[in-house]
Amino acid sequence: MSEGFGLVVRFTLRDVQAAAAFDALCARTLEGIKSSEPGTLAYVTHIPEGEPLVRLFYELYADRGAFDTHESQPHTKHFLAEREQYLAAVEVTFLDAISGKVATRK
Repeated sequence: MSEGFGLVVRFTLRDVQAAAAFDALCARTLEGIKSSEPGTLAYVTHIPEGEPLVRLFYELYADRGAFDTHESQPHTKHFLAEREQYLAAVEVTFLDAISGKVATRK
């Protein structure tokens, strides 16, 4: 599988209020992603069981260029600038796909 570039991001939030504000920020950002990023194949936010102050993002892009396009969007830049006030920690793992199944684009 030579196509696909992904990442997993683990955000630890400061407190319950920060988590609520962060979730609202994510919802606004997702609207921009849905409407203007055809190369973003998956962008999913999770709350791990038993960890209410953690958000785990899984992001999959058609290729590195699609990720770069995502990073340059106004909604992404706004998210990156605003998120810091809510965070206690962040951990990013970049992923190069070697095998698997992804949904086909129509």
